[in-house]
Amino acid sequence: MAQSTLTTHTSPFTLLPEWAEQEAVVLAWPHQHSDWLSWIDAARAAYLKLISALNEANVTVILLCPAGELGIVKSMVSLNARVLIIPMDYNDTWTRDYIFVTCESAKGNVPVEFQFNGWGQKFEANSDNLVNQALSKLCRLPLTTCETVLEGGAIEIDQNQVLISTQSCLLNPKRNGDMALSTYRAIFEQYLGAEQVHIFEHGHLEGDDTDGHIDTLVRFTPLRSIVMQSAFNRPNDPHYAGLNALKQEIQEAFSGYPIFELPLPNMINDEGDRLPASYANFLICNQSVLAPVYQQQEDELAIETLQSAFPNHNIVPVDCSTIVQQFGSLHCITMQIPSATLKPEILALANQGVAVYDI
Repeated sequence: MAQSTLTTHTSPFTLLPEWAEQEAVVLAWPHQHSDWLSWIDAARAAYLKLISALNEANVTVILLCPAGELGIVKSMVSLNARVLIIPMDYNDTWTRDYIFVTCESAKGNVPVEFQFNGWGQKFEANSDNLVNQALSKLCRLPLTTCETVLEGGAIEIDQNQVLISTQSCLLNPKRNGDMALSTYRAIFEQYLGAEQVHIFEHGHLEGDDTDGHIDTLVRFTPLRSIVMQSAFNRPNDPHYAGLNALKQEIQEAFSGYPIFELPLPNMINDEGDRLPASYANFLICNQSVLAPVYQQQEDELAIETLQSAFPNHNIVPVDCSTIVQQFGSLHCITMQIPSATLKPEILALANQGVAVYDI
């Protein structure tokens, strides 16, 4: 059963929902020394298409890139693309989980960072943890740092400061030891302005290294409804019981909210492992919803379901059949930056076309 709580909003910060107007999205280039090497050409092609889709959604792309690959990137990205390349070392391309989140405050939008330790010490993350100190120099206001380990994909919030997350992720002892859920709630209130917190007990996708990030399972819409990764189309699938139990938790926590259930694909890699292909791992980007598709029979129904959930948005399919080979998807490789966060001169430089900015 989902653990829920109400709080009194005393924080100076309020985490902005994903549908707040955006000016940029942060990506990290899949380079030859990363885990993408086996799929490097296909991964780069996928990123180039994503960059085009993001520009069409009226956002600039902040593209992290190792200094040694600047020439490759500049030769591949369209010269007219709104892309600001930032030479940077990093361990992972999953920017959702280590790039700062953005909160409203009385002084303006504030970048807020948490600590990242490779999803509970599963992978190296030392370089990832240094990125925000540099990237925040692009922002109008200074970086606020919280010492708690928390990934961006582990939290979802709406415009009423209702925050959701999962027990399986938060209670992994290799993140924050034996930190209690009550302590997490206090942190969500202090740093993110959460007024209600719901922490779900059920739901997990095979192959998911994140221990059940909420952005693979349950998402809010601006119209007080919920989109969830379901398995209704696969009643004999191993995921069915857990995802059905998650649906029951959602119904209890959000009585009266329409629930839009996404079909579950069954993707297996060449080694025989189930891939965590989630249609819930979409990115809301201004008036568009960039929706992951996987060249599976469920793609069409997933797009139709998202259009029903987001009737005022343009649903843009993005082929993530290569991205999911590394056990993540579209939302995982992106982090949005709301409008009025970056310095005007930074945006002006990026809007002139492809440019390199050395922090």
